[in-house]
Formats: sequence, structure tokens, C-alpha cells
Amino acid sequence: MWWNPEIYMKNAPLRQARGKVIQTIRKYFNQQGLIEVDTPALQPAPSDEVHLKCFQTGDFYLHTSPELAMKKLLVAGEKAIFQICHTYRDEPVSDTHSPEFTMLEWYRTGTDYSAMMKDTVNVVRACAKACNVKELRHNERTCNPFIKWQKLTVEQAFKKYADVNLWAKDLRAEAERVGIECSDNDTWEDIFFRIMLNKVEYKLGDNAPTILCEYPTQLGALARTKPGNPHVCERFEVYACGVELCNAFSELTDAKEQRERFQANYAERKRLYGWDDPMDEDFLNALEYGMPEASGNALGVDRLIMLITGAEKLADTQWVPCNFR
Repeated sequence: MWWNPEIYMKNAPLRQARGKVIQTIRKYFNQQGLIEVDTPALQPAPSDEVHLKCFQTGDFYLHTSPELAMKKLLVAGEKAIFQICHTYRDEPVSDTHSPEFTMLEWYRTGTDYSAMMKDTVNVVRACAKACNVKELRHNERTCNPFIKWQKLTVEQAFKKYADVNLWAKDLRAEAERVGIECSDNDTWEDIFFRIMLNKVEYKLGDNAPTILCEYPTQLGALARTKPGNPHVCERFEVYACGVELCNAFSELTDAKEQRERFQANYAERKRLYGWDDPMDEDFLNALEYGMPEASGNALGVDRLIMLITGAEKLADTQWVPCNFR
């Protein structure tokens, strides 16, 4: 029997932390004046990300994020919103990922990604305090969210942890110089992620959480380009004990540029995987109607609970984890 009641009861305190964390998240955003929304999990189009595989059911897709639906609400006039929802990604099960997981997503109009940085610090600290813990823990690593968080650009992180010049003319040569094997078919993006995964990511978030910011523009997804620096976009991720916790942007509101990015991503996905999926034309039409300047963030609630409780794996924090094995 895969589901063992004895093991379930043994891990009950880890799952009970969910209530405290979710109550704390709601309290924080309610006090900040954000409206809690509830958008559909079924969407007419899959994720726009090249490598992210969705679950398809009939003519619809289970959302990999409520992002596009929530941005439609910003176009409709909402100023500041948040949502806690189940999210679905058809990716392998691991200690830090489940195909079904809980996500917190929020948006503020009239702000840039610095507002998301402030919110993230406040939310993580409030949740840790509510659970009466002084540090985040994972795999014998610790991280103190109550001290000043480290802030690094991607360029700085590549230099510090991988001894790689991110803007070198030949990134492949840089990767091979530090022992990263590359194939002839690898794109610049492929090489970037090989370096990131093998040399940088797992080193982030010790002692204090790390805010990793200023991603290359070609990895911007739905983030706007940084004013005065066309090479990077206003995007950041937070890491604690080597675990990615959130992904945030100053939102791209230019409908023409967003369509071009979508078209490039979908073409690359078809080339790599043969997927011929539809784009979310409703979202693109909403951008053309006019989306206000805004910033947004998506944070993995299960991962936050895992770090707060020191759980070995994400499934230990879920009330009744599904048997995806």
C-alpha cells in the first residue's frame, strides 16, 4: 500500500504548517489591500515557456500558472491582486517538484520588480515567524531569512560561482573551459542552463536567501527589458538552501514585443518537441487593449513550507500527496 497512515501521522506536523503559512499569506496581502481572486485552472492555451510541458484535457490545458488569466484582470481594471491555487506541470517527480503543487501569485500595478522583492522578503519572514522558526532548512543546509538578503545579478553569479563571463563572444568555449560538456546542437540558451544548473544554482541561498536578478533578455519570458540596458530584463528569482522559491518580473506590456516572443518560443518548442500548440490570443488581445505598468511574482508554497519545516521532500508537506510514481 503506497499511502501509509502511520507515515502520514508521523509527518502530520509538517502538513499542519500549511495552515499557518497559508493563513499568514492571506493576512499579509489582505493587510496590504490586495484582492484575492480565483481564476480557472482550465485554459485555452498552454504555457508559453519552451520546455514546460502541460497536461491537456480535451480542448483545454491545465494551467502551469494563473499568470495570463490574472493579467487579464489587470487589463480589466484590478489594481492589486493575489491568488493561492493548485498548479500543474508535466515534469518528473523529485524532492522539490510535484506535477501538482500549490502556487502563490500576486500583482501590483504602478510598480516594478523592486516591489516584488520587498513583498517576498516580508512574506517569507512572516511565514517563518508564524511557524516559530528562525531559519530555513534543506538537506542539512540552513538559511536565515531575518538577516539582509544577498542580491546578485546573473552576470555576477556566473563570475563568482562558475568563473564564467556571461557576455563572452563564445559562451560554449567559456563553458568547456570550466568543465561543462556541450554538444554541437546546443543553443546559447542550452549552454546557459548547463552552466546555471551545474555551477551556480545549487550554491545559492546559504546563510541568507539570494535574490538573483537581471536575467539575459532572451530569457525574459514575460519580463520587460531593463531601461538603459537592452541586454538584461527586470526579472529575479529567490533561492534558499539551493532551492528556487519564486520567479518575478517587471511585466512586459508591449503587445507587439510579447507576440514576437511568443512566436519565437512556440517555433522553438515545435522544433525541439514537435508540439504545435495554440497561443493565448485573448491575452495578446488584452495587451493590445492596454495593460498598465505592473510587477508580478509566482512563489511555490509547498517549497516554502518544505524550507520552513526542514522536510526532506516537497511531498511531505502535502496533505495527501498523489502517487505519481
